[in-house]
Amino acid sequence: MPAPFASLHQLQLFLKELKMASLVLSCLLLVAVVAVSSGNGVRYTANWTSIDSRPLPVWYDEAKIGIFVHWGVFSVPGYGQFSEWFWQSWRGAHRADEVEFMKKNYPVGFTYADFAHDFKAQFFDPDEWADIFEASGAKYVVFTSKHHEGFCNWPSADSWNWNSVDTGPHRDLVGDLAAAVRKRKGLHFGLYHSLYEWFHPLYLKDRASGYKTQEFVFRKALPELVNLVMTYKPELIWSDGDWEAPDTYWNSTEFLAWLYNDSPIKDFVVVNDRWGNGCYCKHGGYYNCADRFTPGSLPNHKWEKCQSIDNRSWGYRRNMKLFELMDLPTIITDMVYVVALGGNYLLNIGPMSDGMIPPVFEERLRGMGAWLGVNGEAIYSSKPWRLQGENSTVPVWYTSKNNTVYAILLEWPSKLLFDLAAPKTSKATNVTILDDPSVPLKWVATAPTGLVVLMPDIMPVSPGQGWVLKLEGVV
Repeated sequence: MPAPFASLHQLQLFLKELKMASLVLSCLLLVAVVAVSSGNGVRYTANWTSIDSRPLPVWYDEAKIGIFVHWGVFSVPGYGQFSEWFWQSWRGAHRADEVEFMKKNYPVGFTYADFAHDFKAQFFDPDEWADIFEASGAKYVVFTSKHHEGFCNWPSADSWNWNSVDTGPHRDLVGDLAAAVRKRKGLHFGLYHSLYEWFHPLYLKDRASGYKTQEFVFRKALPELVNLVMTYKPELIWSDGDWEAPDTYWNSTEFLAWLYNDSPIKDFVVVNDRWGNGCYCKHGGYYNCADRFTPGSLPNHKWEKCQSIDNRSWGYRRNMKLFELMDLPTIITDMVYVVALGGNYLLNIGPMSDGMIPPVFEERLRGMGAWLGVNGEAIYSSKPWRLQGENSTVPVWYTSKNNTVYAILLEWPSKLLFDLAAPKTSKATNVTILDDPSVPLKWVATAPTGLVVLMPDIMPVSPGQGWVLKLEGVV
C-alpha cells in the first residue's frame, strides 16, 4: 500500500503529474491514429513529401487580407524595440534599454511574472474587437494564444498559474474572441502559437541535451497544440518559435499528419511554414518565410506577408511615435503589391494591456476597410495576372479574376490621358473605374498592345490613395 501523502501540497503535485501524464498519453495517441480517413480519402504520412502534397484549402487564398493580434503579458511593460520580446531583452540578452527601464520604473526584485497581475484586460470587449476587424475588410484573424514568454491566453492545463484564467484577466481570452469573430459571416478565426518558450526549464533542459531529449515537447508543446485544436477548432495555425530546434525535435510531421488526417479541423485548417529550423520557405502549408517577407518576383508557392502597423514592434509600445507607424497610403501600397504577387496580407496590431485597441490602429484598420469597400473586387479571390505590374507614368499593379483584369493605380495620373502598355484589347473591351463603375471610360487601343484611357476629369476621393481600373475583355 502506498504511503499517505505528507501534505496537501504533495497530493496536489501528484494529481498535477497524473493529469499531465494523461494529457501526454492522449497527445501521443492522437498523433499515432492511422485508422480514420480524412474527408478527401487521402491519408498523409509523417514526412514532408506527404505533408507538403496536401492542397491548400481554398478559403485562405480567396481571403487575401488578415489581421494579426499580438497580445500578452508583454503588453504591460509595453516597451522596447520589440515589446513582445521584453522579457528576453531584459533577462536574457540584458539589453541596456530594458535594464535601465526596469531600474528607473520598478523596485528591486520585481520579476517578469509580476507583470501578469497588471495584465487585467478590464476593457477587453471581444465583440468590439470583432466589429473593428470586420470593418477593416479582413477575412481572417490570427490571435496570439501563446508567445515566447509562455503565457497562455486560454486556461491551459499545462501552464498552471501562467495563463489568463489563473491570473491577470481571469478569463478565456482565446475563447471569448473566437466566439465573437465567428458571429461575423465570412470572418475566419486562427491562432498564433509559439513552439518554444525562452525560460521554461524543460525546454532549457532539452536544449542543453542538444535536443536529444523531448520532455518539453511531450509535456508542454504538443499537449497545448492538441488542446487548442480540440477546444477552439482554429481554421489557421500560425506556428512560430521554430528556429532553434529541428522539426524532428518538435515532432512536427507527426502532429501535422494527425491534424490533416484525424483532427476535427482536418478538412479546412491552414498552417504556415514555421515547424522547425530550416523549414520556413520550404515546408508546410503556405510560406511566411521571414517576418515582413517581400519577394521581388512572383513566388511559385502560396505565401503571406506579416506586417505590423508599428514598424518597430509587434506588441504594443507605450512610447511609440506617430512617424514610426505606417500611414494608410503605405498600408494600401504594401497590400496591393503583396496581392499582385499572389500573397496574403496579414496586418498586425498590438492592443494595450487593458484590452483597448489604440485609436490610431483602429483608424488605420477602418481606413483600409473603407478602401476595400470600394476596391475589394480587385483584391478578394483575385489571381496574379501574366504581368504583375508595369512602369507607367504612375505605379500600376495588376490582378485578375473571372477573365477581368484590374489595374491598380497608386497615384493619380497628372494627365487625363493615361497609358497602359500591357493589356491587349479586343472588340469586347470595356473600361470602368471602381469608384463609379456605372460609367464606362473612353479609351483607344495602341499598337502592338496597350490602351490609352481618358480618366475622369475630377479625381475620386480615395482613403488610401489608390484607384482601380476594371478592364473587361482584355488579355
